[in-house]
Amino acid sequence: MSTSAGYIPILLQILVAVGFVVLALFLSSKLGPSRKTVQKDENFECGIESQGNARYPISVKYFLTAILFVLFDVEVIFFYPYAVNFKDMGMEGFIAVVTFVAIFLAGFIYVWRKGAFEWDK
Repeated sequence: MSTSAGYIPILLQILVAVGFVVLALFLSSKLGPSRKTVQKDENFECGIESQGNARYPISVKYFLTAILFVLFDVEVIFFYPYAVNFKDMGMEGFIAVVTFVAIFLAGFIYVWRKGAFEWDK
């Protein structure tokens, strides 16, 4: 059995899954009822009626903190393969991880010096 022929069942399964999702979305939008009213289009959260405008400005620090959290959180994911296989990877793997940490540390120092972690400013 050739290596490319082994992927045919996987590709067929992917095509069937994607086809089912597309078909289900299309049919539900065409067959389902569509009634637009003011009450249905209103925002609803926890039974509390909306008050005021939801488009008030939010500090950029909030979004910067969220992005930095995701960035540094994803860094930990890249350490997992090394932690599992550190003996098999040898010195070459160690150098790769040290390089990765150095690049990330440089980014962390850059963000720190720019004042991204200071909320008072």
